[in-house]
Amino acid sequence: MAIGHPKGLFPLFFTEMWERLAFYTMLGILLLYTTDIERGGLGLPAAEGNEIYGLYLAFVYFTPFIGGMVADRFLGFRKAVLLGGILMAAGLFLMSTPGFGFFTSGLGLVIVGNGFFKPNISVMVGNLYQPGDPKRDAGFNIFYMGINIGAFAANLLAASVRNELGWLWTFRVAGFGICTGLLILLLNWKLLERADRKPERNPDDASFGMIVRNILLPAFGVGILGYFLAKAYLPASIPVRPAVAGFLAGMIPVIIFFVRLGLTAREDEKPGLLALLPIYVAGGTFFMVLHLNGSAMTQWARDSTDRQAALVPAAMKQEAFPQYYLNAGEDTPRPDPRSLLVVDDARVARMYGVQRMDDAAVRAALEADPTVRAVETGEGSQASDIDRRASAVFADGVVEVVEGLDSHGAPQITVEVPDSARPIRQVAFVRTVDGVDIALFVVDRHTYEEIYDGYFRRFGREPEMLPPGTYLQVANSELYQSFNPLFVIAFTPLVVAFFQYLASRGRAVSTARKVFFGLVLTTVSLLVMVVGGLFSDGGTVKVSALWLVAFYAVVTVGELCLSPMGLSLVTKLAPKRLVGLAMGGWFLATAFGNNFSGFFGGIQHLMSPVAFFAVLAGLAAEARRGDSEVRSVRKKFSIFNSQFPPALPVFPGWVGNREINDRS
Repeated sequence: MAIGHPKGLFPLFFTEMWERLAFYTMLGILLLYTTDIERGGLGLPAAEGNEIYGLYLAFVYFTPFIGGMVADRFLGFRKAVLLGGILMAAGLFLMSTPGFGFFTSGLGLVIVGNGFFKPNISVMVGNLYQPGDPKRDAGFNIFYMGINIGAFAANLLAASVRNELGWLWTFRVAGFGICTGLLILLLNWKLLERADRKPERNPDDASFGMIVRNILLPAFGVGILGYFLAKAYLPASIPVRPAVAGFLAGMIPVIIFFVRLGLTAREDEKPGLLALLPIYVAGGTFFMVLHLNGSAMTQWARDSTDRQAALVPAAMKQEAFPQYYLNAGEDTPRPDPRSLLVVDDARVARMYGVQRMDDAAVRAALEADPTVRAVETGEGSQASDIDRRASAVFADGVVEVVEGLDSHGAPQITVEVPDSARPIRQVAFVRTVDGVDIALFVVDRHTYEEIYDGYFRRFGREPEMLPPGTYLQVANSELYQSFNPLFVIAFTPLVVAFFQYLASRGRAVSTARKVFFGLVLTTVSLLVMVVGGLFSDGGTVKVSALWLVAFYAVVTVGELCLSPMGLSLVTKLAPKRLVGLAMGGWFLATAFGNNFSGFFGGIQHLMSPVAFFAVLAGLAAEARRGDSEVRSVRKKFSIFNSQFPPALPVFPGWVGNREINDRS
C-alpha cells in the first residue's frame, strides 16, 4: 500500500498514531478515574463524573470548529498541530499531578490542544496529494489505520499501566506518547512543508467575525446564563446538573442560527440547507450512542459484566475489590472475611477507598478491630500487596468529607483535599492470619453484609471463599472499549465490499439510505443491550461480556454506514459557498450528542437496565425520521437524482478540510 505515496504520509501516520494512542488512553479511563472509590480515584458521584466526561467530549468536538479557522487564517497547519500537541501534553502532565484543580486545568488544556491538533493534521494528509490523485483515498486509508491502531492499543496500555503504577502514571504515559508524536513531527518538519500552506483568507468562507458574532458569543452568553439559572432554580429532583444545563442552553443560539440559515436562504439553496437539519439530528443521535462507550457502557462493564476472562493477559487484569462481589454469580468465590477491615463509619471506608485519609480516620479504623495494626509504607511504592493497598494520610483537618443525597435520594460521600496539601505518610492496615501478614481492604458494615449475608439470601448457602488476602483477578473494564476500533479495522473492507457488490448488481444504495441503515443498526445495538438487561435481572446479576461484544459489533457497522455518509451528505446538500459552515454544524451536532452521552451515563443508575437501554433505543429509532425527510427533497434537489460518489476523505471549505471523524 505504501508504494507511490508521498514521503510525508508516514511521519503524519506515526504522529497521529501516537497522539491517538495518548488521547484514547486518557479517555478510556476518564470516567473510571473520576468515579473510582476503591483504587485511589477522585471518588466523585456518578452524575458528576459523567458530567465531566460528557462536557469533555462535547468541547473536544466543539474546539476544532475554531481551531480550523485559526490555522487557516493565522497559524498554518504545521504550527497549529505542533501547538495543539504541546498543549495536550502539558494538559496530561497536569492531570497526572494530585489535586482536583490540576485535573480540571489539564483537561481544559487537552480540549484546547485537540482543537488545534486533530482537524489540521487531517488536512495535512490531504495536502500531500495533487487534486484528482487516485492514491488520495488509499493514503487516507493508511492514515486512518494509524488512528485505529492507536485507539485499539490505548486501552490495553491504560489497563497495564494503571494496574502496575496507578492512575496518575497512566496520564503521564499518555503525555509521553504525545511527546513521541511531536518528536516525529519535528524530525520531519522540513519534509512536511509541502503539506502546509501559508495562512490566507478566502472571500467565499464565512468570516471569522460573523462566526464569533452570530454563533460563538450568543452560545457563550446563553450558556453562562443557563448555568446560573439552573444552579439557582433547577429542582434537585431533576437529574440535570448546572454545567450540562448551561451547555445545552448554549446550543440554543447555534440551533436557531442553522434553522434561520435554511429558512432565509435563496430559494435554490433552501431545500438542501433545510434537509441538513435532520441529518444533524441523526448524526448527533448516533454519536450520543457511540460515545456511551466511555460512560454508560464502561459502567456496565464495571458493574454488570462478569469479567473473569481467561484469555486476557495477566498485566491487563486487576484485583476484584469488594464492590465487584455485590452482584457476582453463585459460582464466584468471595473474599475471605479476614481480608476485610469492617468499620461502622462509611466515611472512613470511603476515605480509605480514595486513598486520602487523615489521622482521625486511621485511628477510627484501628479502633474498629484490635487485631489490626497500621504499617507505614514507602510513598508511591507498588512492590507488594501491602504497599499497593496503602493509603495516603494527611494531618487532621486537611481532609474534608462531604455527605449528601443524589437526585434519587441515595446517600453519597465525597472526599476533598486541597491541591496544595501533601500527605505526611502512607499507611496500610495489616492482620496476621495463620502466621502470615495480609493487607486489608476497609469496607463499611453495609457492604460487608451485602457480600456475605446477601449471598446467603440469594442462593441459600455459604459462598466459596478465596484464600486470605487474595481477590479474584478480572479484566479491566476499560478493555471492552477496544472492541470498537478493532471492529472498525475488521469490518471496513467487508462493508465497502458489500456496497460495491450491490452497486455491481444494479442495486446501489444511496448515501441517504446508508445513513438510515446506520441508525437502524444503532437502534438494534441498543435492543441487544435491552435483552442483556433482561438477563441481568435488573442489575442484580452479572452477565456475560458477550453482550458488550455484540453491542460494539452492531454499532460499529452502523458507524461505518452513517459517519462517512453523513459527512458526504453535508458536502452535497450545502451550497458551495456555505459548505465549510455546514460541516461545522455537523461537528457541533456531534458535540451536542456527546454531551448527552455523559448525561445518560449519569442517570443510568436511576433506571433498570432494560428501561435505560429501551429509552435510548427509542431515541435512536425516532432519529430515523431524518432519513425520510431528507429523501423528501429528492425531487427538489437535483443532486439526489444520481447516486452519490464515495465520500472523499477531504472536503472543500475550512471546516470540512479540518476534521474527519476519527474512525470513519
